[in-house]
Amino acid sequence: MSDQSHKLNRILVTNDDGIDAPGLKVLEQVAAQLAHEVWVVAPRSDQSGTSHSISLHAPLRISAHGDKRFAVTGTPGDCVVMGVQHLLKDGRPDLILSGFNRGANMGMETVFSGTVGAAMTGMLLGIRSIGLSQAYSDQANVPWHNAQTHAPKVIRDLLAMDWPNDACLNVNFPDCPPEAIRPLKVTRQGLGPLNNVSVRTEVDPRGFEYHWIKLNNGREFDEPGTEMGDLMAGHITVTPLQFERTHLATYNDAAE
Repeated sequence: MSDQSHKLNRILVTNDDGIDAPGLKVLEQVAAQLAHEVWVVAPRSDQSGTSHSISLHAPLRISAHGDKRFAVTGTPGDCVVMGVQHLLKDGRPDLILSGFNRGANMGMETVFSGTVGAAMTGMLLGIRSIGLSQAYSDQANVPWHNAQTHAPKVIRDLLAMDWPNDACLNVNFPDCPPEAIRPLKVTRQGLGPLNNVSVRTEVDPRGFEYHWIKLNNGREFDEPGTEMGDLMAGHITVTPLQFERTHLATYNDAAE
């Protein structure tokens, strides 16, 4: 796909970490290798944890941040909708890429993830969509090089799969030395590392309480064959996701 004639026409890039996030800049560079046009529509501020929510009760504002780069005062889902249905209404993108998120998105985390939520919104609009995340162990030294180096081939390989319209893809890049990265592996979703949700209460200088909600990671192992174990083993992982969340065991028991 290095031949210009084999490039996609348009890619829409978004994220949940905000328009100035380092992972977004890396993904823009990757997208430029894959498409003639790269449009960036990202949240003005960090929107981590907003899932695929969209703003139905507040107006949205768009500001330009360079050529084909826009910030939206809303969620990642808002960015996808505004990008596809407003900014690119003259020609829909061939692909939506969301990321690179700072930190892996696995298991139950994907329910909260704005990175995955943007891909879910793209899927809702009928556009092939991929959420991409880079795992790290040191927040000050995220190994962006892993994602930047391997993502172009990974995305090309995934596009060749021609996956169905009712699925989006969740890709995670491992936190390991570049030479230790293992090939792309298709995985299924497990529980992931998310282990609890807690509330921390503090008191501001005026004596009023305020609260922080925190997602707590504590699980070190998951079921065999799920994304967590393969990612920890150094594989780049891809998990197909869908909206369908019916708990089949309960449904079947109740239907009998």
